[in-house]
Amino acid sequence: MNLALQGGGTHGAFTWGALDRLLEDERIVFDGVSGTSAGGINAAIFVQGLAEGGREGAKKALDRMWRDVAGRLAMSPLQNTPLEKALWGYDLTHSIAYQTFETLTRVVSPYQINPFMAEFNPLRQVIADNLDEARLKRDPKAIRLFISATNVRTGKPRVFSRTEVTTDVILASACLPNVFRAVEIDGEAYWDGGYLGNPAIWPLYYERGAPDILLVQINAIMRNELPTTPSDIMNRLNEISFNASLMAEMRAIDFVQRLLDSGRLEQPRYRRIFLHCVEDEERMRKFKLSTKLNGDWEFLQTIRHYGWEAADKFLREHFDTIGRESTLDIQRYL
Repeated sequence: MNLALQGGGTHGAFTWGALDRLLEDERIVFDGVSGTSAGGINAAIFVQGLAEGGREGAKKALDRMWRDVAGRLAMSPLQNTPLEKALWGYDLTHSIAYQTFETLTRVVSPYQINPFMAEFNPLRQVIADNLDEARLKRDPKAIRLFISATNVRTGKPRVFSRTEVTTDVILASACLPNVFRAVEIDGEAYWDGGYLGNPAIWPLYYERGAPDILLVQINAIMRNELPTTPSDIMNRLNEISFNASLMAEMRAIDFVQRLLDSGRLEQPRYRRIFLHCVEDEERMRKFKLSTKLNGDWEFLQTIRHYGWEAADKFLREHFDTIGRESTLDIQRYL
């Protein structure tokens, strides 16, 4: 089975939980992983952990990485004070620190805030401490890995394969341009991969791996209520922007599958893909945009639990369909 992991800040803890549950089921054989932003971080550590110590190695590696994230974000000025947490829970929207941060990022660029070349990204040390670039490059036991970033100059996506993945590649995939300077790789500047591939699905089937692709989705597709407050409008814009490329890929996949059904395309040049999804929109859509920066350990554990339960539900209801048919309702993306 292939995995496609969405990005979404600390909501990536949902994916952590989903991966934990999938790792517990020894019937599943992992073939490849594609991830973007937080999904890219999860993907790289997951693949590395599998190569180092099998399923238990992957679980331990993900746990270690997320504990490191929580430890570093605990010192962030954006976290709620005890009083603010008592008033608003996990939502940072109304905190003084977050309001200041939001205002600053809308009127001043990271190049103006930081005119020097020094980098202030807490993720760099987290990734540097947890990523073994040499193992990813050379270990023959490592499965396929793809991480997406957006080329600022060309406006095109770039998908880095396992042997190309470095700390800078992962930082590029998670680089929000209003917060961080673009990450330079081989003379090109890159921003968050979510703009053009969240996640990129095509590498998983272009290279003719397993026919099943399991999407771990953390950004809500549907919202029934009309957003009317500034924070709700920004939240919905963020969801739409970071789901746009996924919807485009789903349309392309659906088109090819329908042509196969009608006999207008021939296999094996074109082949059938079985799509599946692990998600919990009902609970995840309750969290506002600001919570994607919340590194509170209690919050991360809550999100992780949601992911574990969502993956458990998928396995209970749909495991027997793997390799036989799609269970993802593709009409939701069209």
